[in-house]
Amino acid sequence: MIPDDPLALLQKHVTSESLIEHCVATGAIMRAIAPHLNEDPDLYEVIGILHDIDYEIVSGDMERHGMVGAEMLLQAGLPEEIADAVRRHNHHLFSDHSTPLDLCLQSADSISGLIIACALVKGGAIEEVTIKTVKKKMKDKGFAAGCDRERIRAVEPLMDLDLFIRSAIEGVTQIWMGSHD
Repeated sequence: MIPDDPLALLQKHVTSESLIEHCVATGAIMRAIAPHLNEDPDLYEVIGILHDIDYEIVSGDMERHGMVGAEMLLQAGLPEEIADAVRRHNHHLFSDHSTPLDLCLQSADSISGLIIACALVKGGAIEEVTIKTVKKKMKDKGFAAGCDRERIRAVEPLMDLDLFIRSAIEGVTQIWMGSHD
């Protein structure tokens, strides 16, 4: 069962507006790329939204992050598939990402911050963020330094990087336009 309102579930456990924005953006990117891979957009979006549900609870402890989140989701009655994806997304604990879901979550998790940073540099104008902008900023390791460029590229076995970036921008645009006007 996919939860009707994953954002409400996230907000029960996450108070940081920037972390909520990151999770919602990651979910929007996951939704946008799922159809290109013949995957379920609803499932991908929910996983993207909930992937950091435990981050504040574990205080950023990367030895526990994802593990605690998976248990929280199972206790909330969510399916094992969602809980497992949340558990495995912590690249500090798991490095054998090979399924489309795992690869997409790695890439979406990392590129969400890069796209948001690109929009902020443009005065919040997400509509001015292009594939060229993102690729240029990917080369600048000092820009949005926390966005792991290798994890962004994890999606390349599944889809062309330009298509991924375009889809990611479109996904973030869907959620950004109403919240940053």
